[in-house]
Amino acid sequence: MIPLDLNDPRLQAAIAAGVVVLILLLVLRAVGRVARPLTALSQRVESLGQGQQQLAGGLTHVSEAQAAQQAQMIQLMETRLAHVTTSMNENLTTSAKATAASLGALQQRLQVIDKAQDNITKLSGDVLGLQDILSNKQTRGAFGEIQLNEIVGKALPPDSYSLQATLSNGRRADCLIHLPNPPGPIVVDAKFPLEGYEALRSAGNDTEVQHAARRLRGDVRAHIKAISEKYILEGETADGALMFLPSEAVYAELHANFPELVREGFTARVWIVSPTTCMATLNTMRAILKDARMREQAGAIRKELAALYADVERLGMRVGNLDRHFGAAAKDIEEIKISATKAGSRARRLDAFDFEELSEDVPQEASAPSRIVRG
Repeated sequence: MIPLDLNDPRLQAAIAAGVVVLILLLVLRAVGRVARPLTALSQRVESLGQGQQQLAGGLTHVSEAQAAQQAQMIQLMETRLAHVTTSMNENLTTSAKATAASLGALQQRLQVIDKAQDNITKLSGDVLGLQDILSNKQTRGAFGEIQLNEIVGKALPPDSYSLQATLSNGRRADCLIHLPNPPGPIVVDAKFPLEGYEALRSAGNDTEVQHAARRLRGDVRAHIKAISEKYILEGETADGALMFLPSEAVYAELHANFPELVREGFTARVWIVSPTTCMATLNTMRAILKDARMREQAGAIRKELAALYADVERLGMRVGNLDRHFGAAAKDIEEIKISATKAGSRARRLDAFDFEELSEDVPQEASAPSRIVRG
């Protein structure tokens, strides 16, 4: 037996050809068995293709419907978006205007606040200045005199009072009002017992209240005594004087809690007045001055009334004379009208050559010129 060499190419080619033939035989056998199922599979594939075409048509229709619905939805959304945009723009415009108006009003209020702040700052300075003025007796006295001068200047005529008038005893009064006798000239002196009043207002206990009250009583009594001794002069001034308090608060405090001081002033013929009551008193004095001046001018008024009565009588006489002249003139005018009527009648007759009627009217016309001449 001849040994086989597997490395021999010829042997390898023969083996390969045998394997190929075997595979072909196996394939042909398998094809025979598979041919019948392939025909059924082909039919099923064709059926599946038709179903796929139908499915594709349905998908196309669904796609087109979905596209139309999507386009409609997009259009609706665009419309709504446009409406929302318009509304938003209007709201933003309105809000912007309202915000601008609010900012404008806020700016105005801030300006008012700034102005008020400036006024408050100025007022604070004025208050501090007023405190400085009131803390000094001399400046406080000048403050009271200035306030008194303003009140008197508003209430009375300029020639009815004198400021800083010197009396026969050498004392100088803040204001001297020239009232007729009685009562005669009356002095108004400004006083401001502020220390005792401020101490009374700031007292924290009964001891401080009593001490402040004693101080206020002492100050007011001293002012009453000074005015009574200096400004009430027999035969020169009225038998009383006015003490002017330039503070309504101090005046109210005296009348509310210190009525005995007011009564002591009445006893000393010194009447305490505040800016308000001083104005009322001065208005009463103005009425007295007016009545006195009316009495002083009563003779001149009667004289002028007599002259006016004579002028009225003279006017009546002249009106009567003028009426008589008008009556005579009216009578002359009537006679002139009669003469003119007759002259016109004669002219018409002359124009018609009616001499017989003219001769009959001659005696009547002879008296007409005499009436005209007499008028």
